[in-house]
This record gives sequence, C-alpha cells and structure tokens, in this order.
Amino acid sequence: MPRSRIVALLFLAGGVCSALSALAQAQPAPHPSAARMLIVPRRIVSGERATLAVLDVNGRLTPGVAVDFSNGDRVVTDATGRAMFVAPLNPGVIFAAIAGREGRVPAVILAPAEASSEAMIVTRAPRAVSLTDRFEISGKGFCGDADANQITVNGRRALVLASSPASVIALPPEDLEPGAAAIQISCKRKSAMAFSVVFVGFQLDADTAPIKRGERRVLTVRATGTREKLLLEARNLEPAVAELSGGNVVRQASSGGTQNTAKFEVVGKENGSFLVSIRLLPATGPPRPAEVSAEPRPAGPRQAEPN
Repeated sequence: MPRSRIVALLFLAGGVCSALSALAQAQPAPHPSAARMLIVPRRIVSGERATLAVLDVNGRLTPGVAVDFSNGDRVVTDATGRAMFVAPLNPGVIFAAIAGREGRVPAVILAPAEASSEAMIVTRAPRAVSLTDRFEISGKGFCGDADANQITVNGRRALVLASSPASVIALPPEDLEPGAAAIQISCKRKSAMAFSVVFVGFQLDADTAPIKRGERRVLTVRATGTREKLLLEARNLEPAVAELSGGNVVRQASSGGTQNTAKFEVVGKENGSFLVSIRLLPATGPPRPAEVSAEPRPAGPRQAEPN
C-alpha cells in the first residue's frame, strides 16, 4: 500500500490492530525511536502498581522506550512493550509522556478508599468498540499487573495492554465477528459479572493514491455490527500535504441504519502523500448484563515477541 493512506484502513484503530499481528508472528521488535502512542490507565490508585504500554506508528508493542512522569519518575518498557510503575502517594492528576516526544497522557490518582473493594466490580464500559481498537473498562478490584488480568470476549482471550486496580485497557481477540459479545474479567480469585459490549467492524471506501494540489477526495466509512449512530474522529497527520475539511481534527456521526456510514473530505494542498487517522470514539456507561455462552480458553496471556 502506498504511504498515501488512511491510518487503520478498514479497522479504524490508529494502527493498533497491528499489535495483534505482531504478537502472532515472529517479527523483530520495533526500535524505541519508532514509539508513537502511549497507553496509560485513566485511573490509577495511590501507592498501587499499574501497567502502561507503548506502541509504534504501526501499532506494535515497543520495548526499550523511556516514559517520563510529571513527578520526575521514569520507566522503560520491557520486552513486551509494557512497563509497570507505582502510582504516587498524593491523589490528583499525573501526566506521562514518551521521552523526547510531544504530548502528555493524564491519569487521575485515586485515594485507596475510592478504589478498594473486596469484590471485582465493573462501573463503566463502552457501549460499542471497534473490532481492532483498544477498549477501556473502569471499576474496582482489577490487577495492576496487566498479565494477571484475564479478559475474555465470547470466551476468547483478549490482550490486556495496560491496567490498574481501577482500570483495564485491552484489545479484542482476533477474528471476532461484529455484533454484541459477552465480556468476562477476572484477576486472581476475583471476577466480575459478565456484561455485553457491541463490537463494530469498519470498511473504508477511499482512493489512497498520492493526492494532487487542489484535488478533493471523499473518505467513506461504513460500520457493521450495529445500526446505532456512532461518533468517529478523523485526524490529519500530514497537514502540509492535504487539508481535512473542518480542521485537523474532525468528528462526524455516522448515519445509523443498515448502511451506517460517515463521510470525510480531504483537499490536496500540494502533490504528495497524505495520512489521515480515523477511529471510533466510544460512549461509555454502566455495564449491560449479558449471558455467557462460551468458556474461556485455557491458553495463557499472549506476549509481545522480544528482540
């Protein structure tokens, strides 16, 4: 595929889908300089362990990346592209950033009393999730060690990227079909009640060849698995080459219904390669109960391939 492309073509995940294929194939790990995306739980707990992850531009988990915190702490991702850290003692907000790159990711530090629970409880979950993008679940009783959390979708194991006692972020299993699915979470001897999330597939109709100055192109995205309207976000990653109508970041609701499409327009500013990222912005709410129809697979958690 030429470099003139829409990031996450057909899967709208900013490249995150590639993390799964990187785990399934024996590929050399990305170089730390390729680090592009930092994933940190939105809620962490004072004095408790948490796990973050770093991905490259193609969505592969990236080892050897230094991550700096606003309180002066620094961690480096291990061979799996993740790193464990301990949340500061003082409640508030802390920021994390990939060393040498712009952009900071905030995390709210909760007091232990706000997150303590004898049982595992899910308090908020997304209503709809892209089949190939990460999703975050909030609650109590999760494990700060990402691999200690067991998350299944219709009985199939999901990859946990980042976690804290109050939040887990995971990627759906491969080859999952669009539509509603039952999610179960457990950690050590705790488990939460199963709940339902709609997983959405996406198809993109667009010409991805190099664009010419003054040329207009329409990017049409179609959602499958739901007839509900969805909110999509397009980001222009090459603003010097092409202009995304409406600004560098544009949010557009899909039409809903059987076609369920959304359209974005780009205009060439000069001849060359353009790059647009399109992803689903999931709405969240209390978990919807679900009946579990499949048992979790016994296989252990998947790991990123080391160098």
